[in-house]
Order: sequence, then C-alpha cells, then structure tokens
Amino acid sequence: MVGGILEATEQRAGTNGHGPVTNGDAAGLRQAARDHVWVHTVPWGDVSAEPGLHIFDRGEGSTLWDVEGREYIDGLAGLWVVNAGHGRAEIAEAMGTQAARLAYASSASFTTGPAIRLADRLAELTPGDLNRVFFCSGGSEAVETAIKIAKQVQAMRGFPRRYKIIARRGSYHGMTYGAMSLTAMRNEAWFGPFMYGVSHVSHPNRYRSDFGVEGEQADVMAARAVEQEIESQGPETVAAVIGEPISSAAGLHVPSPVYWTMLREICDRHGVLLIADEVINGFGRTGKLFATEHFGFVPDIMTMAKGLSSGYAPIAAAVVRDEVFEIFKEQGTVAMGHLLTFGGHAAAAAAALANIEIMEREGLAQQSAEKGAYLKARLEELRAHPSVGDVRGLGLYCALDLVANKETRAKLGKDSGFAKRLNALVLERGLVTRVWDVMHFAPPLVISKPEIDRMVTIADEALTIAEREHGSEIAG
Repeated sequence: MVGGILEATEQRAGTNGHGPVTNGDAAGLRQAARDHVWVHTVPWGDVSAEPGLHIFDRGEGSTLWDVEGREYIDGLAGLWVVNAGHGRAEIAEAMGTQAARLAYASSASFTTGPAIRLADRLAELTPGDLNRVFFCSGGSEAVETAIKIAKQVQAMRGFPRRYKIIARRGSYHGMTYGAMSLTAMRNEAWFGPFMYGVSHVSHPNRYRSDFGVEGEQADVMAARAVEQEIESQGPETVAAVIGEPISSAAGLHVPSPVYWTMLREICDRHGVLLIADEVINGFGRTGKLFATEHFGFVPDIMTMAKGLSSGYAPIAAAVVRDEVFEIFKEQGTVAMGHLLTFGGHAAAAAAALANIEIMEREGLAQQSAEKGAYLKARLEELRAHPSVGDVRGLGLYCALDLVANKETRAKLGKDSGFAKRLNALVLERGLVTRVWDVMHFAPPLVISKPEIDRMVTIADEALTIAEREHGSEIAG
C-alpha cells in the first residue's frame, strides 16, 4: 500500500506537482496515516472517523491546499510558525545548497559557517546585550536549555540552592519533561510528578484578573504576585522566572509595559534570572521583531524557535546576555552540561538566515503591525455576537474571547459543544485556526487585506450558526 502511495506521489510530482492527488491516492494516504502516523495531541477517535484527518499537500503565501485540492486560509500560520509564508523557494534553495555542501557536523565539539553567521545575526537583532547563542531544534528544547542554563549559572556563581523556577498559570512552554513542568496545561495523572521546584503564579489578565481589579492595576498586582512567590520560596532558592511576553495559551492578554518593567526590577533585586519565552512571539508576530521591544526590557535569557526559520527547518535557540555567559569565561575549564545532536544544524541555519533576509527585505514585522491593526479593527465588529466577550491582540496575533455570559465573563471552555462546533464550521468554510476558550487569528505575515476580510467573514458566519445551534450554552 505505502509503496503504491509513494509511486503515485512521485508520478504526480513529475508532471506539475500542483494538482490534487486522485481520490484513490487521497484515500490511500489517509489510510496509511491511520495505520502508521501518530498525530500529535489528536485523540484516536478523531483520526479514525470520517473524514477525520486533514492532509495538506502544498502552500503558497497564506493559502494551503489539501490532498483533495480544497483551499484554506492558514489562520494560524501552521502553529504560529510560518511567518514568512508558504512556498518560499528562496529558503528551500538555501537549504539545498548548504545540504549539498555540508548538511551536518557535530555540535558537541564543532560548529559550521552557517551556524556562526546565524549566531552573529541574532546577536545583532536581539535587544540589548543578548549575544551568546545556544542552538536547539525546537521551542521545547530551547526552554529546556534556558532552565538548565539558569540553574548551572546560579550554581557556578556560588548559589547551588538556587534551583527553583517560577512560571505563570495558563502558560505554555513546551511538552518535553522540563518544559512541561513549567507549562500550566499539564496532565499530572499521566506524567507526574513533574520537575521539582516549579511553582506557578497569576498571569497578567485585565479581563478576568485574579485580583478583582482591571486595567494596569491588574498587571501591577500580577507582577507583585511574582515577588511574593520569590519571597515565599526564599530568594536564595530561586534560579529564574519565566514568561511569554504575550501568551497564546493564557488567552492572548497583552500586559502594559509596567508589568515587565516591574518583573525586571524584581528579578534584579533578588538575584533571579528572567527568561523571556519568545518561541511564538518572536520574528514579527506582534508587530516588532521581538515582543520584548513593546515592553522595553531585556531578559537574561531569550528563547526562540518557530518564526526563526518560518517552519522551513527545525531550529531554535536560547540566547543569553553577556553577563550570564561571563561565568563560563571566568571558569574556563567548565562546559555547559547540555548537548543537543541537531543544535545549530548547518542546513537549518541556512534556512533561518534566508528567512531573516526575507523578513528584513520585505519589512514583515512592520507589515504585521499594520495588517494587525486592520485585523483587530475588523474583529472588533464581531463584539456584537453574544458569544464574543473580548477582542485582544497585538500585530498579527489576535483572539476573540468566547464567553457563556458577557456580563459575568464566564468562559465557554475549549471542550464545550459550542467551541467544537465553531471549530468545525470555520474549517468547513476554508479557515484553519484553533478554537478553544479563545478563537485565534495569527496568519502568515504576508497575508493580504482581502484575505483578512475573508477570515473575519468566515468567523462571523460560523459564530452566527454556532450561536443558533448552541444557544442554550450562551446567555443573551
């Protein structure tokens, strides 16, 4: 079966490679996927049902086509990844050229020209004195790397008891073991106990503040909660505080600059390292190259992935300030106790360099700012829906907060019948996104205004139908 599928695919590629596969080929691919592919985070019941599994075949700009030839707007840029857009032959060619010359050399004791050039560019582009780059393969690895750096640096500085990490409730930092220990969405029943020494505090949230206040005061209280947790744990035991500048998983709440200014001051006061997780935020998603630029602070460690190569190759990094790396210079016989086989992969680094060149040449961060303002203004029109409680976002990074009751701001929840039906409706109408307790809008930065209009129209239509069918779940 699989051999026949591959042969059919090769024959199609040998003609034009752009038409849909035949119905027989599509059915064969779907069956082979059910037989052999473990699709991440999708229950088996969803994969095995008809049609059950969407298989994408190609992409261009902000558009995806599945194996049946159906067209979709990629409203989530893959998974907040494909910032430069699909079908960038320039990036593929850069990878191919480098792979033909040298695809891989061990990262254990050596490096390569593309990795050096990429590290040099990142040192130029990142804020402040974030100058030392530890390469990884993905966002979870970058977070694992950051927390190991924080712990080792604290120990090398003479504070071996500083091993604790403070994260925020609602956060997402990855699914490898250490990263998942920081992630608030975790399953204790299957994977616990998690990494010792992790605690969680309130996330900045002006819409549903844990502190019963609104506006900037909610951000101030959330920052104070971090300091209270440091003091409660004992500052001499805390290695680092980690947070996404703007968190998708926590509902895309955009804090005021005072929140991050306070966190920077709090961490400095207590000798705690501050880690900014820019895995989703980075490379133009929020309208600036890095989200930290909106808030005017420089973290001690910054993680990045996703938009670093726009998904054309698996590559990520943890970038540290000169001050953080200084201890390795002082203790010149001590290495970082960490190794990733594919960190700084030469062909992946070449892809990232080509991606950065495109982003700079086409001003994609600025495009994100301008188009994001347009998208947010269009989404504001959807506030009239009884299920839309709030509209939030920055750059091409926006969301609708879905509520059961506008007055009480009660959540509908990602497992509600309404959310599941809404997710199906938008997909049927040609929009790929994620509908949980919020509905996300984060397309490639190259999206056009007519495509933005189409996204909003689809959302409007789908909300109307879902509200009619699931009215009992919504007050009003």
